[in-house]
Amino acid sequence: MIDTIGTEIPEEQERLRLDVGEDGLGVLTLCRPDKLNAWSWESTRQLGLLADRIRFDDRIRAVLLRAEGRAFCAGIDVTAPGGAITGRTAAQRTRNYHEGIRWAHERFTAFARLPQPVVAAVQGYCLGFGFELALMADIRIAADDAVLALPEARLGVAVDAGGDLRIARDAGAGWAKLLALTGRRIDAATAERLGLLQEVVAPEELAKAARTTAAEIAANGPLAVQSVKRSIDAYADAAMAAALERTALAAALTLTSEDAREGYAAGAERRTPRFEGT
Repeated sequence: MIDTIGTEIPEEQERLRLDVGEDGLGVLTLCRPDKLNAWSWESTRQLGLLADRIRFDDRIRAVLLRAEGRAFCAGIDVTAPGGAITGRTAAQRTRNYHEGIRWAHERFTAFARLPQPVVAAVQGYCLGFGFELALMADIRIAADDAVLALPEARLGVAVDAGGDLRIARDAGAGWAKLLALTGRRIDAATAERLGLLQEVVAPEELAKAARTTAAEIAANGPLAVQSVKRSIDAYADAAMAAALERTALAAALTLTSEDAREGYAAGAERRTPRFEGT
């Protein structure tokens, strides 16, 4: 096992928490329920650290991704320190955003490509990055109160973590375009029908259903399980790396646009944005 000294996260700074049980499960929990588990650059850093820890922990044969509180993840935390990237010029700011998003993609890829399968348990709001994070899991089980959406275009920015690409892979390009271009919210039943969820249960049954599935995987031969995951991913994600690079550039360009500034301002002021394509 690779040494993970130096990767401890102080409890008061935790965005995610990893617990390893005797049943072969690593339980990765989004643990900021007071913020609806909103995501930040720090969340991304911690996801990368914990993915590395999971990868080399022979005790973990499957991962259960879950969240505390009434929401899985309500999207980006716009109040988090360091959320905005700066630069002396528009070109430098775009370059810095591009590098920041590429850095984030590397951490997301480490998580999505874990050798151990990941089962996500989704409840309540699963919006923006929350939806994208769930889509990085191998199997998704949701409570019937889950609400899923990619609302980025309504703010004037591109989808930046590959959620639209994963929807295109799992549900088809038409549905990816409909959801990403409109920002429309869908319920759990619709997401299951599209193949974006593998099972929908009552909220009180979610924890048991997701853990049962993860435990069923963990009980199987780890070499076989990991080989199956790698083979399926190699087929399903054949074009993912190149597409994510285009995504990073598109996100950087839109995040530094006047439309993005207007979109976020309109959201804060609860008014309809006036986009000008600049």
